[in-house]
Amino acid sequence: MVQGRTAIFQTRKCLKNEEKQKPRFCFSSLKILWMKLFRVSLGEIQNLSLPMLQITFRRSATEAAHFSELLSELGALAVTLQDAADQPLYEPPLGATPLWERTDVVALFEADANIEPVLEVLRATLDVHAPLQYTISQVEDKDWERACLDQFKPLKFGERLWVCPSWHETPEPDAVNIILDPGLAFGTGTHPTTALCLEWLDAHDVHGLDVLDYGCGSGILALAAAKLGAITVWAVDHDPQALTATRANAVQNGLGAMILTMAPEQLPAVQADLILANILANVLGDLAARFAGLLKPSGRLVLSGILFEQAEHLVQAYRPWFEVSIWREREGWVCLEGIRKSD
Repeated sequence: MVQGRTAIFQTRKCLKNEEKQKPRFCFSSLKILWMKLFRVSLGEIQNLSLPMLQITFRRSATEAAHFSELLSELGALAVTLQDAADQPLYEPPLGATPLWERTDVVALFEADANIEPVLEVLRATLDVHAPLQYTISQVEDKDWERACLDQFKPLKFGERLWVCPSWHETPEPDAVNIILDPGLAFGTGTHPTTALCLEWLDAHDVHGLDVLDYGCGSGILALAAAKLGAITVWAVDHDPQALTATRANAVQNGLGAMILTMAPEQLPAVQADLILANILANVLGDLAARFAGLLKPSGRLVLSGILFEQAEHLVQAYRPWFEVSIWREREGWVCLEGIRKSD
């Protein structure tokens, strides 16, 4: 999930991490943005010349995206879009990239860059009577590679399950450890929606089960299920980048043969023992009948990515096929669990 007012960014060489605050996006918002827009690599961060100049432009939602593209073309090392008015954004349509009505476009340039030609190009895009408002500041010299790495630390979920970046030693070598680095697909366990699913898996016996992870993202839930003893895991996502990331993460964790990746239309008529789905609440509502057909009688269902106020609507949507209730709530998000009724 998006943590803080910085949600959308483009980058050529680096990403400037912003201060984290309370999440303001539903699950899918960041999943869409993360997959489409995250282009940073640790190697690129390592090559960054520092210190830097930071230029901030306050623009409308319609102007912000255009400004960010122009700044990238004009030599910006990174362009970040930030909320300028503390405006929450919830539940965009699938595939949409929402922006705030007042957006700060923040560009980073080399410290010795000639900024005036950049400003002239931007002024030329505006109405003759509309002044170009901006602020310029210098970004302190620091170890950006280390700063980025320090954002991701080992996380524990429940009693036995850890998610660890590859550059960290596992805190409990004898625990169930998933090695997972941040990348193009969403899911490292930092947001409550993912954390709740991981805690559910830790608290339940999935040994010997066939599991379906629908909307797999990075594959984190599929990896956890496999590490906890599932026999076969189907990992499904409409985004090819998510499937690529899941396959790579499965291989990295020695689970390449256990986790089968595919697009939704490629999924056969499986009969799973457990379905995990951490996706959009409105999409979850549409999938109720499909999930009923993919789950064995008395099979288990875990749904997340749901705001508390959306929970009752989903409980009603699933009631014809499932006994559903709230398993756990955290920071305004809920995880639902259900059992498939016998036909």
